[in-house]
Amino acid sequence: MSGSRADNEEEEEDGEGGLEPSSPPNAYQLPPPPEGCCTTDGFCQAGKDLRLVSISSEPIEVPAGFLLVGAKSPSLPDHLLVCAVDKRFLPDDNGHNALLGFSGNCVGCGKKGFCYFTEFSNHINLKLTTQPKKQKHLKYYLVRNAQGALTKGPLICWKGSEFRGRQNSTNTCSSSLFPPLESSGSLAAFPTEPVPGTNPSVPVGAQQAGPASDHPSVTTATGPAVFNGKDSPKHPQLVKSSLSALPRPSALGILPNSGPPKKRHKGWSPESKSTTDGGFIQGGGNRAKHEGTSIPCVPQAGLVGPASVTFPVVASGEPVSVPDNLLKICKAKPVIFKGHGNFPYLCGNLNDVVVSPLLYTCYQNSQSLARAYEQHGASTMQPISEETQLLLTVYYLVQLAADQVPLMEDLEQIFLRSWRESHLTEIRQYQQAPPQPFPPATSTAAPVTSAQLPWLAGLAASSCNDSVHVIECAYSLAEGLSEMFRLLIEGKLSKTNYVVIICACRNAAIDSCIAVTGKYQARILSESLLSPAEYQREVHYELVTGKVDSLGTFFSSLCPEGDIDILLDKFHQENQGHVSSPFTASSTKKTAVLDASGVPVCTSYHQEPRGVRPFQLAVAQKLLSHVCSIADSSTQNLDLGSFEKVDFLICIPPSEVTYQQTVFHVWHSGVLLELGLEKEPVTKQRAEQHVLKLDTEAQARFKAFLQNSFQNPHTLFVLIHDHAHWDLVSAVHNIYSQSDPSVGLVDRLLNCREVKEAPNIVTLHVTSFPYALQTQHTLISPYNEIHWPISFSNGVDLYHESKKYFGLSEFIDSTLSGHSLPLLRYDSSFEAMVTALGKRFPRLHSAVIRTFVLVQHYAAAMMAVSGLPQMKNHTSVETLEITQNLLNSPKQCPCGHGLMVLLRVPCSPLAAVAYERLAHVRARLALEEHFEIILGHPSSGITVGKHFVKQLKMWQKIEDAEWRPQTYLELEGLPCILIFSGMDPHGESLPRSLRYCDLRLINSSCLVRTALEQELGLAAYFVSNDIPLEKGPKNEALESDGEKLSSTDEDEEAGTEGCFEAGSTSEQRGPVKRERSHSHDSASSSLSSRASGSVLYGESLAQPSGPPQGELTRSPPPCGPAEEGRAPGEIQRLRVSQGSTVISRHSPGLVPQPDSSLRTGRRSLQVPAAPSSQLSSSSGSSSTCAVPTANVLVLQASQCSMAKACRQPPIVFLPKLVYDMLLSTDSSGLPKSASLLPSPSVMWTSSFRPLLSKMMTSTEQSLYYRQWTVPRPSHMDYGNRAEGRVDSFHPRRLLLSGPPQIGKTGAYLQFLSILSRMLIRLTEVDVYDEEEINTSFREESEWRYLQLADPWPDLELFQKMPFDYIIHDPKYEDASLICSHPQTIKSEDRGMSRKPEDLYVRRQTARMRLSKYAAYNTYHHCEQCQQYMGFHPHYQLSESTLHVFAFSCSMLGEEVQLHFIIPKSKEHHFVFSQPGGQLESMRLPLVTDKSHEHIKSPTFTPTTGRHEHGLFNLYHAMDGANHLHVLVVKEYEMAIYKKYWPNHIMLVLPSIFNSAGVGAAHFLIKELCYHNLELERSRQEELGVKPQDVWPFIVIADDSCVMWNVADVDCAGERSREFSWSERNVSLKYIMLHIEASPNITHYALLGMRKWASKTRGREVQEPFSRCHVHDFIILNVDLTQNVQYNQNRFTCDDVDFNLRVHSAGLLLCRFNRFSVMKKQIAVGGHRSFHITSKVSDSSVAIVPSQYICAPDSKHTFLAAPAQLLLEKFLQYHSHRFFPLSLKNHSHPVLSVDCYLNLGPQISVCYVSSRPHSLNISCSDMVFSGLLLYLCDSFVGASFLKKFHFLKGATLCVICQDRNSLRQTVVRLELEDEWQFRLRDEFQTANAKEDRPLFFLTARHI
Repeated sequence: MSGSRADNEEEEEDGEGGLEPSSPPNAYQLPPPPEGCCTTDGFCQAGKDLRLVSISSEPIEVPAGFLLVGAKSPSLPDHLLVCAVDKRFLPDDNGHNALLGFSGNCVGCGKKGFCYFTEFSNHINLKLTTQPKKQKHLKYYLVRNAQGALTKGPLICWKGSEFRGRQNSTNTCSSSLFPPLESSGSLAAFPTEPVPGTNPSVPVGAQQAGPASDHPSVTTATGPAVFNGKDSPKHPQLVKSSLSALPRPSALGILPNSGPPKKRHKGWSPESKSTTDGGFIQGGGNRAKHEGTSIPCVPQAGLVGPASVTFPVVASGEPVSVPDNLLKICKAKPVIFKGHGNFPYLCGNLNDVVVSPLLYTCYQNSQSLARAYEQHGASTMQPISEETQLLLTVYYLVQLAADQVPLMEDLEQIFLRSWRESHLTEIRQYQQAPPQPFPPATSTAAPVTSAQLPWLAGLAASSCNDSVHVIECAYSLAEGLSEMFRLLIEGKLSKTNYVVIICACRNAAIDSCIAVTGKYQARILSESLLSPAEYQREVHYELVTGKVDSLGTFFSSLCPEGDIDILLDKFHQENQGHVSSPFTASSTKKTAVLDASGVPVCTSYHQEPRGVRPFQLAVAQKLLSHVCSIADSSTQNLDLGSFEKVDFLICIPPSEVTYQQTVFHVWHSGVLLELGLEKEPVTKQRAEQHVLKLDTEAQARFKAFLQNSFQNPHTLFVLIHDHAHWDLVSAVHNIYSQSDPSVGLVDRLLNCREVKEAPNIVTLHVTSFPYALQTQHTLISPYNEIHWPISFSNGVDLYHESKKYFGLSEFIDSTLSGHSLPLLRYDSSFEAMVTALGKRFPRLHSAVIRTFVLVQHYAAAMMAVSGLPQMKNHTSVETLEITQNLLNSPKQCPCGHGLMVLLRVPCSPLAAVAYERLAHVRARLALEEHFEIILGHPSSGITVGKHFVKQLKMWQKIEDAEWRPQTYLELEGLPCILIFSGMDPHGESLPRSLRYCDLRLINSSCLVRTALEQELGLAAYFVSNDIPLEKGPKNEALESDGEKLSSTDEDEEAGTEGCFEAGSTSEQRGPVKRERSHSHDSASSSLSSRASGSVLYGESLAQPSGPPQGELTRSPPPCGPAEEGRAPGEIQRLRVSQGSTVISRHSPGLVPQPDSSLRTGRRSLQVPAAPSSQLSSSSGSSSTCAVPTANVLVLQASQCSMAKACRQPPIVFLPKLVYDMLLSTDSSGLPKSASLLPSPSVMWTSSFRPLLSKMMTSTEQSLYYRQWTVPRPSHMDYGNRAEGRVDSFHPRRLLLSGPPQIGKTGAYLQFLSILSRMLIRLTEVDVYDEEEINTSFREESEWRYLQLADPWPDLELFQKMPFDYIIHDPKYEDASLICSHPQTIKSEDRGMSRKPEDLYVRRQTARMRLSKYAAYNTYHHCEQCQQYMGFHPHYQLSESTLHVFAFSCSMLGEEVQLHFIIPKSKEHHFVFSQPGGQLESMRLPLVTDKSHEHIKSPTFTPTTGRHEHGLFNLYHAMDGANHLHVLVVKEYEMAIYKKYWPNHIMLVLPSIFNSAGVGAAHFLIKELCYHNLELERSRQEELGVKPQDVWPFIVIADDSCVMWNVADVDCAGERSREFSWSERNVSLKYIMLHIEASPNITHYALLGMRKWASKTRGREVQEPFSRCHVHDFIILNVDLTQNVQYNQNRFTCDDVDFNLRVHSAGLLLCRFNRFSVMKKQIAVGGHRSFHITSKVSDSSVAIVPSQYICAPDSKHTFLAAPAQLLLEKFLQYHSHRFFPLSLKNHSHPVLSVDCYLNLGPQISVCYVSSRPHSLNISCSDMVFSGLLLYLCDSFVGASFLKKFHFLKGATLCVICQDRNSLRQTVVRLELEDEWQFRLRDEFQTANAKEDRPLFFLTARHI
């Protein structure tokens, strides 16, 4: 023992990290290396490199029979050394049959023939300190990956050493059977030759596969990596990869070998056959566990957790022989769970047992939590002991009920709770405090010892009536297993469900296993170990080989009248010729509403109105905002501004019905028209172009989609992956993907590099079950998940909807509510029969048995309802209820509307059997025209009989002769059984007439959350909101009760009372009394009692056979509107919209008038009261009864099953196992199903995880799964390893999740529409669109510019044109008119003044499409202007430097310091004293330059408050031309502007101008530019340039100029007035180059252009040039205007003021009328950034303009605003207080000297300049009504004012900076001579003294 013990220690030392302390290893002395040889680690003694990383791609010669393996060197822990070893000396995949000894070659130097591993280890410089052993140091097989590179492959499984000692028996080598694959390795690369000692020709479990067993199959398995590396350092090989793909058949402990053992090899038993009878163990043992189509995955949470991953079975002593006939005697295959310690070999009849490692894995995982806590610095904690684990397991098994099955999840939770309780103090310390340096006191509870264990276990089991039996062994488990087999054969364990075998003899270590012997439990557990593919194969095999015939024989023997088929034939012969049509009985005397053509019309049947529900709109908007946030983030992953339109492709699973359904939604949603992808009318074929079925043909179409996206970079493609939880199989990590192109198709298409990298593809995954996309490796960022919103929050209805969604939680609630019949039920008699038959036919799969029993029940129920009452005893109450209602529903509707029964049969072969059998029974009972049976399979369309197609066409008013239903929604109202097959539903929606959802056949052993919720999602439904839901189902659905056979206990009540209730929402009965009816368990009596209510339902006579009305009145199917929500209204081609009439049951005398506007032309018929009548019931007995009825209103609406559709969801029948799982809750308050493994393609990272909580939102649930699950290797996200790191998420990928059938399709189609609208909106802009004002006052002069075709103004002609003083710019609509001569303007010609707040609200705008020459704000990113903007993902933000530019300014009376921020990329525009030195000047070009690519004039844009919205990106506007653009900003805004515009030059105004208006910016720009012009002239003069040749123009542009246009005029003749013109968008470059090329341009002072307006008249552009005001975008000659300044104090109208000064100085202003500028409406910044508020902080009263001035020295509230702004605003709104005579008196304007101030639209002004030699209008014949003197300077003298004439009573207003200068001005101008002053006429702006108010004085003319 000592040697092997030491071996074990070494193993653990080598990185396995055991739990027990290891003893020191045996010392080993290395022989000295030969002289002069290489001793470097990783090299052989010949000096050749052996490291895998170095030689992985080199060709290596491998002799025949040798394999390349990787050796581990202790001195190079991170490297493998490559060796070639004879494979005879290596073990097979069971860890056996390796010859002792060694034979190997060195691949480095090529030396061959090393016969001893010691010698070889010296040669390759392993430098060992312990005895060299091949078992220890040869670690891995090496394999070539797809690229041909050598990579680390599976672990070599050395059993001999690894399992000799006790300690390592826990070190399972999942790796041995299933070598993990490194992520780099390719699955195709495993060695394919079989290992000696195995028989390659017999696949494991081949017999299971039926006929396929002749061919070898590749078996694979996934290791149960139920924990990640953090939790289990002891099993790194389990964690590295759970995928294995060794094509080496093997099975659990079954040793199929081809000869006797080699020397020293133990454990070979001569009985073990080399070919096995493929029992469940092998299938369970190593079965392919991929979620592919061919080999789907078994959920890890199978009933007992991670299914069937085999672990090597440890040999210990003699093998145990499994007795023959075990299955025959026991009626079930025992399932043996390996527990702790060693497990013996089994031999003999291995087919009759199943061995599973799941419990072993669970025990291992539960050891991991202590280590997890320790890693985080918590003190040492003991893991839960093996004895405690076993004892807890026994306690758990003891408390299980006879019909319960053990679940691994339960056991994990028990271990977790137990461990937590025993370490509560340490855990609390760990959670609350920093790690302690010393361990806390351990808990005082004494641990269970191995000696006590058997006794305690026996004691626990003694209370359970022998359901758990404990066997104690003395030496090994083998004796316990033999004892168990003996007891089983003797029948002594017939009542025992679980056998616990404990061997606790070997020095305090225990061996254990647990066998499940209960027939029910063993069957379910063994079946749960089958993968879906194996399950299908097994069923197919049983059907093909005729094993099921014994079932049929058994059923025949049950029927007392002989074989059912004989009965059917007899019935058929007797009734031939007497078969009634489905309607004859009920239609004979029924009072029906007829339409115009005499066809009965059902008023209950109406199509759902189409439309987007509030929820769908909300979700669409959430999706849109997520897309916008991706675009707005700084990552530049999505540039919405560059897209012009939206296109899309919807990928769906390969289901024909889902395909047609999706095509229909796309076709009728209008989305194709909305996106501009199609023109009216859209055909179905065009809609099909946008839906892709993911089948074999998908690849070609997807390629075309990618090509399309590549060719259209300006189209945003949305790739919608609907039903996204389906097929998550990896195309890379899957051994089948190379051979089968359909495997991993989703991964291959949606995750291809082209999709990931395309900047114009956004992927949207849509699913109801997102869990498998929410793992640690997901590609979807948690921020990109959109969850369906909840409808209620804190009791408030968030979205008002007419329908309420009824999903899984509501179904579960219906079982708890107490006063309504549950909608979820199970069928106890069916379950009992299945269990009994399971014991009788142990070799048949339970799915086969269940299907046959259920089909038998349906057949018997049909016979019972059709007149063979004796068959009632051969069906269950539930099935009879379904069948009765199915057959009777069409008889209660004048049109024959019926209900749908969904029969879910996942296994296709069984579905086909069910279909054939039911169709046969229906034919023999002559019911072919009563109801249809439809076989629904994903791969095929729907087939419906001609008779029923005709009915559907009539109901849906379809004229098309070729029409056939293609979706289930189109089957609305059709009485039918839909047999729905396929392993998973693929998103098919069901119609509102779905009444019963029969899920009794779903694969209940496959318990995974997704699978379960997906099946229940079929029943999800919308019910009408106006019906109280908790009461709705009451009395509507009948409870299934074992006693009664025909559900008739409230027949009398329901007949009489129920009819008053069915339509009433105001009054509902209390709980239904559960009393037995007086029926005698026969259909006849129940029918007669039920019939008593029939008259009330509108049938006057001849009640049809069958138990009709009661149930039907009571079970309305709901109606779901949108999308998946069963809206047949959409599917019925929107043929007709019939209004449904809601009638109160409580108004007997009234029959409502149906909507007369309905096209069907229905007439309202008065329905006579039904007389008392005899009702005959022909259901096999002739009982009749008289029904006395009062005069009761007959309401036809209550008869049709469709009437109830709106009020109640379907009734769902479940297997008992699933029912219990849904209805039992765990400690979190959630159903147990919620804590199941979320999807078969993922696994838990740890068994120690918290439970999901009931309070979790969808987002929190997503984060939970992202933390606690990882994908299996076969999952497509497996390779996305960057766990949780942000860069592992794909930036353009979103996930939309919402409950099934809730309307997700409608939501994402709506999202596409609003996304398209937003993109169009992004490419559009609101520009001001206002006609020019005051055009009626335009100066009529004979001097016009008549050279209509001139491209540039002719200077001589132009100088002769008069100046037009009148302002025509519509933004000055509220400004004072400027008079240039006495005018007779009617006062009403000028509009009333607007309120200040309306000024910007009411301006007219037009929405324009942005052209390619537009100016943009900061939201525009495109590749072309990335560099221009200075943003580039690969570069740093552009660096800038700050430069001071100082000059003296006489106006300001001091030196001005301006700061320039100049990016490095723009420094070439400036001159510096030296590189990086003092800024000297801004370079100016020459007038003579003739460049066509360079704009000469620098552009200055003053801006405030518009760092995001200002249009400063002129790259496209300038068409890429070189230009200089300077932003002029205030000091406090410098940082924010620099952040948004890092590559723009900034001119920062001095801080004294922080509160100044635009006048200050204009003033400083002009001063700076004149100063710069002088500097440049002197600089260039030195270079020989004449001063006048330096370019003197600058552009001053608003920050809202967005586009520029040119009017192309076609003149018929030079002076002709006949001309046509058109306008087009051009670049600013075009306009600037044109204007800059004007001849004699330097003679013009100001140049400008028109403001664009859509209603521009021809006359405005007819004359190419005007001499008038220019605004918004001006080209200013700073040289000519040297002495004309902007007023630095101005906030408004400063451009008008400046224009007037320029003109009065005798300079030319020229407007190019054929150019126009469009100005964008920007709602922020600019003039809006000035807010006038009170200085008193607590004053919340709004300040009105009349408060802007006050009397000096008064106690008026002072305002926080510049004095100049208050003055301008006051004059604009209240100047009539100062100039009362001027109001609306346009012939007597106010004389304004040297300035233009806006006095409001109702006062006109006349501007005169006091400068000598200035141009002024002739005022000699004008009489003024007022005089305005604003800050007048010394040019204004007394003599100057005496030239003007004023009206008597005219008013004067003098404005000065202070009171002193006010008085001085009055004296200097001798104003008191003509004007009368009063003290009270002095005012000031409402500023505090420190804010320097302006003062003014008013006076009246004497």
